[in-house]
Amino acid sequence: MNKKLSVADIRQRKHSSDKLVMSTAYDATFASLLAGAGVDLLLVGDSLGMVIQGHDTTVPVTLDEMIYHTRAVSRGSGNAHVVGDLPFMSYRVSEEQALTSATRMLQEGRAHSVKLEGGVDVAATVSSLTRSGIPVMGHIGLTPQHVHAMGGFKVQGKDQESAMRILEDARALCDAGIFSLVLEGIPADLAHAITEEVDVPTIGIGAGPQCDGQVLVCYDFLGINMGFKPKFLKTFANLGEDIQSATKQYINEVREGVFPGVEHSFKSKQRLRVVGSASTSEQEENLILYGNID
Repeated sequence: MNKKLSVADIRQRKHSSDKLVMSTAYDATFASLLAGAGVDLLLVGDSLGMVIQGHDTTVPVTLDEMIYHTRAVSRGSGNAHVVGDLPFMSYRVSEEQALTSATRMLQEGRAHSVKLEGGVDVAATVSSLTRSGIPVMGHIGLTPQHVHAMGGFKVQGKDQESAMRILEDARALCDAGIFSLVLEGIPADLAHAITEEVDVPTIGIGAGPQCDGQVLVCYDFLGINMGFKPKFLKTFANLGEDIQSATKQYINEVREGVFPGVEHSFKSKQRLRVVGSASTSEQEENLILYGNID
């Protein structure tokens, strides 16, 4: 029987030909399907604010909401490692707040590790978490929780100065004890340089092919999030179209009286039996069904 992928297992995949594959998941059903297909890590991302809740950014997502979804994913996670995102401002007020939030994510959400955004500015917090035995995945580059400060979802590190800041972020996080690092929305050559320098696996999204692994939002690569087609995304199915087509067929069959048919209907094992007083009208009003249902 296979065991769950541990932090130690993930670290050992650094520079491995067996690249890490991470996908987002937001519920037990998707978690079971993705883990069953062989995904290494399931990220319960605060991207659920956009994908599931319909917000324009991840900023409105609360810690309680993240814990709820992480707990659901953990039930269907199989052997995959479950990473719970710490949402906006749930770890920035103080190291004590971060410890409380991360502890809740592991205890209540049943995550195996947490992810947070930031670099040099959160290194002390990351160090506090890792010293307390909480595994932390870093996230630098395009950090969606900072979308307003960044002026939108824009590629980061395109010039020398900003690239060096991102490299320093990576170094600071590694020194603080992270076990892996998400690189989002940065040039491929910068992602390659960071991957070569740091001693933890890098997991890219919009960061080129030379990271130690890749992550995508499941709704995106399955083609459910129709109309969302950024440059970094490849869709491997068109489930959005399939879902709409199947739903239209369901609507038509219900309206035409085709569904449900006899094969979808139950039969009683015993005939209806009359219960009630001697009054025929009362007997008719008190028909009940005895027996099991097939």
